[in-house]
Amino acid sequence: MIKKYIDYLKDNPEGFWFKRKRYGWGWTPATWQGWAVVAGYLLVVLYLFRNIGMASSSAQDALMGVTAPVIIATAILIYISYKKGEKPRWQWGPPKK
Repeated sequence: MIKKYIDYLKDNPEGFWFKRKRYGWGWTPATWQGWAVVAGYLLVVLYLFRNIGMASSSAQDALMGVTAPVIIATAILIYISYKKGEKPRWQWGPPKK
């Protein structure tokens, strides 16, 4: 099963950074550039959560200080995935040839 999934990701003549997920809706990284974007997103989110306590004096300050940046980072990730990936659609199983 993993070999079939890797073969699906490698079948990428257009050079998409992100390919459609085989099951469901969305994308999965298909090239090193896609993995670098996802790693950058995770680093930003981890940095934000790591520094929660340093700039806030209450739980509400912490929530407000993290929510907006995480939403912005997520929107940027979705935008890059949309621009550098296949057009998303619902898919259940390998694509029909």
